[in-house]
Amino acid sequence: MTTWHWVRHGPTHEKAFVGWRDVPADLSDTAQIARLHGFLPAQAVLVSSDLQRATATADTLAQGRTRLPHHQDLREFNFGDWDGKHFSEVAETHPELSRAYWETPGDIAPPNGESWNMAAARVARVVDTITQAHKGAHIIAVAHIGVILTQVQRAHGATPQQAIAHKIDNLSVTTLHNAGTDWQVERINHCP
Repeated sequence: MTTWHWVRHGPTHEKAFVGWRDVPADLSDTAQIARLHGFLPAQAVLVSSDLQRATATADTLAQGRTRLPHHQDLREFNFGDWDGKHFSEVAETHPELSRAYWETPGDIAPPNGESWNMAAARVARVVDTITQAHKGAHIIAVAHIGVILTQVQRAHGATPQQAIAHKIDNLSVTTLHNAGTDWQVERINHCP
């Protein structure tokens, strides 16, 4: 069985959409990071999104773990024209589209962005590749809320609407197990 330990990157303190925009994480809570480091398995491979909020968070967890190259396909959803805009601005400029994006996620995409289904397919491809290459291993993946939720959806066999209802805090751990084609959820949003 291969076990994925999904870690959401440190907080950004942004008050707007943050998708592919590359903003730093606040990693000043060293006590929380130390608890997270101690909670995660020591014998694990470590991979992250290539965005700095994820790579910097992964750097704090790397000691003693095998580091894989950062992966672009573990990036957050591409919010397109909405990236960097406040949620209220998006709701005002695209009221129907923004409501549909959150209420009926699936094939709805922001202008010049990607839909839930597009992002989920992108993430699933890289997860499957890494799982195949590291069968039976513990894999720590530092990524983003949307990325993690796509994998919760996959493991639960849920709809995007059901998955999006889960809370994923910064520096939390979501643990999923893979046995071939079957996925199981051990924990969601655990804050050590």
